Amino acid sequence: MLQAYALWLLVTLVLFPFWPHQIRAVGHVLSMTNIPAQPGLFSAILVGVVASGVLRRLRAAVWFVVVVWQLPVALIGVLTLVLVATGSATLDELEVTTRDVVAFCFSLPIIAVLVSARRAFPARLRRGAWWRAVLVTGATALAAAALAYTLLQFDPAGLTTQGDRLGWSLSHVLGIHSSVVASGHGPAWVGALVGLVSAAGLLLGIAVFLRSSASPAGERAADALAVRRLLLADPEHDSLGYFATRDDRSAVFSPDGRAAVSYRVVSGVSLAAGDPVGAHESWPAAVERWLAHTRQHGWIPAVTSTTEAGARTYRDAGLHPVPMGDEAVVVTRRIDLTNPALRPVRRAVERGRAAGYEVRVRRQAAIPADELAALVRDADRWRHGEERGYSMALERLGDPVDPRIVVVTAHDADGAVQGLLSFVPWGRRGLSLDVMRRSPGAVAGVTELMVAELAAASRDLGIEKVSMNFAMFRSTFEVGERVGATPVQRFNRRVLLLASRFWQLEQLYRSNEKYLPDWEPRLMCYEAAGQLTRVVFALGQAEGFLPRNPRWLTSADDRSDRSPELHDPAFAAAVVAQEEELLAVTAPPRRLTEQQRTRHAKLDVLQAAGMDPYPVGVPRTASVRAARDMLAAVPPGTTSPVAGADELAVVGRVVRLRDLGGVAFAVLREGGAELQVMLTASGSADLVLWRRVVDLGDQVSVTGAPVRSRSGEPTLLARSWCMASKALTPPPDKHRGLADPEARVRLRHMDLAMNDRAEHLLRSRAAAVWAIRSSLVEHGFIEVETPILQRIHGGANARPFTTHINAYDLDLYLRIAPELFLKRLMVGGVGRVFELGRNFRNEGVDATHNPEFTSMEAYQAYGDYTTMRHLTRDLVVAAATAVHGEPVAHRPDGTVVRLDGEWPVLTVHDAVSRALGTPVTPDLPLAELRELCRTHDVAFDDDESHGALVEELYERFVEGQTVEPTFYTDFPVETSPLTRRHRDDPRLAERWDLVAFGAELGTAYSELVDPVEQRRRLTEQSILAAAGDPEAMEVDEDFLSALEFAMPPTGGVGIGVDRVVMMLVGGSIRDTLAFPFVRPSGRR
Repeated sequence: MLQAYALWLLVTLVLFPFWPHQIRAVGHVLSMTNIPAQPGLFSAILVGVVASGVLRRLRAAVWFVVVVWQLPVALIGVLTLVLVATGSATLDELEVTTRDVVAFCFSLPIIAVLVSARRAFPARLRRGAWWRAVLVTGATALAAAALAYTLLQFDPAGLTTQGDRLGWSLSHVLGIHSSVVASGHGPAWVGALVGLVSAAGLLLGIAVFLRSSASPAGERAADALAVRRLLLADPEHDSLGYFATRDDRSAVFSPDGRAAVSYRVVSGVSLAAGDPVGAHESWPAAVERWLAHTRQHGWIPAVTSTTEAGARTYRDAGLHPVPMGDEAVVVTRRIDLTNPALRPVRRAVERGRAAGYEVRVRRQAAIPADELAALVRDADRWRHGEERGYSMALERLGDPVDPRIVVVTAHDADGAVQGLLSFVPWGRRGLSLDVMRRSPGAVAGVTELMVAELAAASRDLGIEKVSMNFAMFRSTFEVGERVGATPVQRFNRRVLLLASRFWQLEQLYRSNEKYLPDWEPRLMCYEAAGQLTRVVFALGQAEGFLPRNPRWLTSADDRSDRSPELHDPAFAAAVVAQEEELLAVTAPPRRLTEQQRTRHAKLDVLQAAGMDPYPVGVPRTASVRAARDMLAAVPPGTTSPVAGADELAVVGRVVRLRDLGGVAFAVLREGGAELQVMLTASGSADLVLWRRVVDLGDQVSVTGAPVRSRSGEPTLLARSWCMASKALTPPPDKHRGLADPEARVRLRHMDLAMNDRAEHLLRSRAAAVWAIRSSLVEHGFIEVETPILQRIHGGANARPFTTHINAYDLDLYLRIAPELFLKRLMVGGVGRVFELGRNFRNEGVDATHNPEFTSMEAYQAYGDYTTMRHLTRDLVVAAATAVHGEPVAHRPDGTVVRLDGEWPVLTVHDAVSRALGTPVTPDLPLAELRELCRTHDVAFDDDESHGALVEELYERFVEGQTVEPTFYTDFPVETSPLTRRHRDDPRLAERWDLVAFGAELGTAYSELVDPVEQRRRLTEQSILAAAGDPEAMEVDEDFLSALEFAMPPTGGVGIGVDRVVMMLVGGSIRDTLAFPFVRPSGRR
């Protein structure tokens, strides 16, 4: 209602000269609500200010309505009732009119409602500001009334008495109806003059109120430092976070100080920008505090340019989010000018380079002061109109408080600056655009050139992403230009195209789209629909699209003056020091167990005693095993050193400790051998220090003489000792050791140090690998190394691991087999070649499979799969002999199996026939083979071939049941894409698998060297890959081209070295690998 009255009073100022009597009549009726309704500039301004205060929930505005406008009428009405009720006067004598009765009846409920609802108006006037404003306004009003009364003495018009003149003067100053003046009217020119004076006084009072200080300077500096600390503590979330440090922003912090809302007051709107800064879990508390702070001051809360995460927090606090547009975020590694999609950028860059432009990318701190000042002047000179931007503009280029700003400049052939970009930090790995300027004479494309060079320099700067411009209503442009856009969508786009003539909406969208950015939505939030117009108006003012309020009508919270304390050298030094502290990469404190803390404390004890806990070298004249052999020659009963005997110095890990008071014993372990050492209180060795600092697991050096203990145990009597390496982690339980198999794998170093079998398996593997390698060399093979990173995965049917090379922006595979590269060497005429190394397959992990494994592949020109069968047996037998000293394999139950006999050779079809008890041959009809699979519960797909079904039966009933080493030969050709067809039966392939103890150990082929047939088979595989088979091979054109250069007839073999070692020692794959892959701790 107050807004309607304010609008009425503004309208009457225009209409009053034309219809004065009608305006007075309407005003007379409206004034029955006790709100000024007679024409007057003072009244219009006063009612407008009070209406604004009520909308902003100012409690003072409510009390003003009650005390100034309603309460006097109510008190006069009550007094009138008392006088009439007591018979002291009549209504006629008191000149009570119908209007007075209505006004009295209106005032009572209004007073009751407003007083009861006062808690809904929490906003308070700024302390110390209201009384100055009231004093100025009241003094001006009295002066205006005195002026009117004085002028009426010279031109009274229809006001004959002094009382009428005084009443008329006061009513025109305050715009309040008065029955005193019913008998006449004063001159219009006096009324207009008085109205102007009183209105000027009211405006002057408002200006005094608004110009009161908002917050002490010291608080602003402290808040600015705190905001910067939050940005560095949680740096990667919002690309607009750094703009929270703008000079015109204030901040409200959460109770725990770990988050803050950065805002600025614009035309009575508390306008937050971006997401809250700081820890995400503290955002809700910071937003609640900001809203409470906003309501306390009578401002309207609003948010601009927040992300979806921030919008959810604001929505939970009661605000309403609406889309604004999208932010363009460019991933720097994607700026590859060879990409056809970046052709517009490439052409622009070529124009700049052709013009001889040079681009420099530097941190602001690295630019000399005079050059930086010149860049600031250039940026100001090239700016068109007023600076725009609030949520994505810092307006602080060249300030020493921002040393990490990145400045990109384009220089022509003469060295003159032609373009300028500046970017504020976005965490540690990102930048956000701040300033974009170009000289009017710069070549077209200078901006694209600078962006491209920034992307090229991003690796040196440690930058991964760049936030570019903000595109308002981007989705409207995008949807409206689609082929299937609706009429409404096309109409919306046309409206925005029209608006783009004034505000460059489409131009900003197009200028960012060419960099192929990720579009991140940004939203605006408001509290009530009735406030939306005012919020949009304030946002337009903040962003520079609408003119700002006059300075004298701008509150202290709404001024963008450069605060001196924020640009003091001491503040800049504090900012730099804080950034250096928080940007320094520090490891989090490690949480230690009680035992670990105790051991760490012993480091200080050792250093205080002058003993280095980790010396560069220690005395050692013999290994523990050699020393024990020497001590075995000491005669029994030798409890003291023999004169003239040589001293020994040994180093080992302490695995047992005993302290008997005057003597202490320890057992040292090295390489599976153990030796007892003895320290006595009467000896020269420091027994006191030993007791204080030596723990189980420590590596110590002991020098002494050989003796025997009283029990006859060969012992080294210590003369001196020193710490070789202090163990800070205790060993496992001395009796149970590492009983958990998972723990043994994760703590392989402890397992090797304490478990003889673990060390034996490690040495056995090394012996087997060496035997295979040396045997191949003896057979005339040369060892080569082929690439592990490959652009195409091939050589086997398996799911590959993928990785990415940044230098070429290419996806790569870790090899699943070296076969194709080795065959290219065969084409080159190498003759006999092998590789023993690591392969990688992204498949299951179990007792026989590890994602990375060791294999050996060998190829022999003019050999075939029979040749490779004999070679493979020789290699396995050589490995067994190297491990055990004889050609045997040890099973987990202790059984020993000899390997020096002849190994059986069976065709796959014969083996399947034996397992099923039914003849299975290549001639068996497919329907009968399917029925055989159903009979034995072997699942299959309807499109599986005859050969695929045979291999399913082989894997199910043959491979897992095989015990002694057996060669299974002549597999179906369709399951062997790299294998030559059998020389006698083209339905089969010349391939064998070596199986022992239920696991495949290796496979060999008579290699397919026909390039035409090889291309056909690989093309079939690629079709399967395109259809979604992750294990199918891709077409390797380099390999096929090499094969077309003629590869000789060749036999090839691949052996799983891990599987061979497992067979020989009777262990699992985890036992035989030094460090098998294990699931990360805490993952299930």
